[in-house]
Amino acid sequence: MRTLRTLHCNSLVYVLVTALLFVVFQNLLFLHKTWSLINFGRAHDVLFAMTVPLVLFLALNIIFSVLALPYIRKPLIIALLLCGAGVNYFMFSYGVVIDSNMMQNTFETTPQEAGALLTPELLLWLLGAGVLPALLISLIKVRNRRPWWYMLGLRAANILASVVIILLIAAFFYKDYASLIRNNRSIVKMLTPSNYVSGTISFAHHRYFDENLPLVRIGTDAHKGPVILAQPKKTLVVLVVGETARAENFSLGGYDKLTNPRLAKQGVSYFRHASSCGTETAVSVPCMFSTMPREHYDATLASHQEGLMDVFKHAGVNVLWRENDSGCKGVCDRVPHQDVTQLKLAEWCKGDLCRDGALLAGLDNYINGLKDDSVIVLHQIGSHGPAYYQRYPAEFRVFTPTCDSNQIQNCDHERLVNTYNNTLLYTDAMLDDTINALKQHSDRFNTVMVYLSDHGESLGENGMYLHGTPYLFAPSQQTHIPFLIWMSPQYEKSYGIDRQCLNTLAANEAVSQDNLFSLMLGLMNIRTQAYQPALDIMQRCRHS
Repeated sequence: MRTLRTLHCNSLVYVLVTALLFVVFQNLLFLHKTWSLINFGRAHDVLFAMTVPLVLFLALNIIFSVLALPYIRKPLIIALLLCGAGVNYFMFSYGVVIDSNMMQNTFETTPQEAGALLTPELLLWLLGAGVLPALLISLIKVRNRRPWWYMLGLRAANILASVVIILLIAAFFYKDYASLIRNNRSIVKMLTPSNYVSGTISFAHHRYFDENLPLVRIGTDAHKGPVILAQPKKTLVVLVVGETARAENFSLGGYDKLTNPRLAKQGVSYFRHASSCGTETAVSVPCMFSTMPREHYDATLASHQEGLMDVFKHAGVNVLWRENDSGCKGVCDRVPHQDVTQLKLAEWCKGDLCRDGALLAGLDNYINGLKDDSVIVLHQIGSHGPAYYQRYPAEFRVFTPTCDSNQIQNCDHERLVNTYNNTLLYTDAMLDDTINALKQHSDRFNTVMVYLSDHGESLGENGMYLHGTPYLFAPSQQTHIPFLIWMSPQYEKSYGIDRQCLNTLAANEAVSQDNLFSLMLGLMNIRTQAYQPALDIMQRCRHS
């Protein structure tokens, strides 16, 4: 240790050592993935592969030559090493891609979600890939025996030499790099520390600058149409926003295991070809409640523009949002909302973690007090991972054996899928209970329940777990979502719904979260310029 304490070098060597540490400890996953995409059929390809770590080292050398300044270099490098170790663990263990959306998920995660991600493997990874190289950096003392202007010139020469070598490599291998990146754009998001640094900057800009923009109001002309006004009963629509449910495992859609036994008996219309707006809650939820389709979705605009809940409020509809996930992502900020995790419901909750049955607690009493047309949104925790085994009570442990751990990458595929299927079985029961609760109020209300998930989930397919992959690269498991509608017979009759038409449409036509905004307005017969009939999937099945 005495020898280590006396380690010293000049600032140039410090930069070179730092760049090398980041190549070795922070970017091996990137190098492994890149090399796996190269066809080593020619000597040219072997040489190209050999240049990849060299180019990475030179690029990091340039970056740290600029950033590694006196007084800030050690804290900066140590912080980057520790953060990079954590990022690499999640990329390696779950196959996730790090971008601005993933960083938003990181900063907005709840304590109980974060706790589910803490594992012994994570701590060991942080120690080996973060703490140990950070310790080495902290023990190095930078001593420049030359004048400052000499060292500054040496550093400038170092940067110039790195640039020249990169340009020389580009002269011989530009087409190879261009083809590799163009055809595999996600690998750029595996580069550390640029992936999480750029993602954090983008998130911070959105959070602290974009959200201070003035609120854009929409649907201020909203009012109730003639159909709902003519009803002797009030209309009540419950929208259940699911979490991390993938359509691939819904038996209503043809999955071979019975994950929806109760819903199968309720006469729901199940949309077999439904897709999400994003692959994470922070994108999908504000997107589905906005007027913007996925292709033109602008998160900055959505953060300071009114959405579906505001339009209902403008129309004089009573609204309530009940939350059991990581928040409504801004869409319920201006309407009454309630976090059920704060109600301390012992039957469903343990600490700040509640199962979705808590969303129905006291709902009957609330509905009994309603005197107007109403919309209630129930936001589930659903199948949120990686601790799937915590999302359902013991009696729903039907599919066995299970993966009763948050280290899902260590469970065999059968156990993991069984555990995930049990979460869907519990969602099936919760939705069935919601429908039965609505039936109990049929004497006063025409009732509807709509359910759709925010996004899907990867369960180890192609080495990917969880969700959050950029949409362009996301597998169908993360974008193909369950979407269904249940209507009371009285609602169908009063609003002129052709059920056979709806079932045919649901079985054959592609729909998405883009349809939710106008579908919900149509279900409540709200007239406004914000309503788009072409996106209301019920419109074709209404009697004129």
